[in-house]
Amino acid sequence: MADLAVRVEKLTKVYGRRGTEVPVLDELDLEIDRGEFLALMGPSGSGKTTLLNLIGGLDRPTSGRVLVLGEEISDLGERSLTAWRARHVGFIFQFYHLIPVLTAAQNVELPLLLTGLSGSERRDRVAFALDIVGLTDRATHRPGELSGGQQQRVAIARALVADPELILADEPTGDLDARSAQEVLGLIKRLNGEFQKTIIIVTHDPHAAAVASRTVHLDKGVLAEAPA
Repeated sequence: MADLAVRVEKLTKVYGRRGTEVPVLDELDLEIDRGEFLALMGPSGSGKTTLLNLIGGLDRPTSGRVLVLGEEISDLGERSLTAWRARHVGFIFQFYHLIPVLTAAQNVELPLLLTGLSGSERRDRVAFALDIVGLTDRATHRPGELSGGQQQRVAIARALVADPELILADEPTGDLDARSAQEVLGLIKRLNGEFQKTIIIVTHDPHAAAVASRTVHLDKGVLAEAPA
């Protein structure tokens, strides 16, 4: 257990729609080692993003346990869960989720505003994160002045600026051209290899999944290891 980053047990999620219960995950079990790079694949509507959101504390399970980095987050209250996410999890989304009126540096700094770091400490962290993704010279540019690939690199810098152990990426290359997608995947792989981050990536793209060290498939609430 000490070497596990994630452990979910009998995880069930049911959504209510127009008075009808729609099961998404059904007593799912999954273990992910610390430092692992896991790709999660499956058809649309299979529950991949739901599982990612449950692991990241963005959603609550209907039943079952979610243990992440030694903490049973399914038991945490909202305030404790928000603080836990700020310390331990970085998120990368398909459509970047950058704030248009803020510069790249200001977007990257946002997670640090939930911490007790001083202004100078925050600036140092932001500069380091932007340097890792190769965007030091774009720090004062707003999202509308950046390409899609550059915007996603800003989002990656934002995900890592608080130095979380776990990074969750939901279709991070889904809105990018092939060249930008390769650059983003290279960065994510570097976060895993060089910085020892535990990575979980949701993707439809087999090229993206190939970068990971393990792939599992989710379909109708059931997980299966990818064939060797």
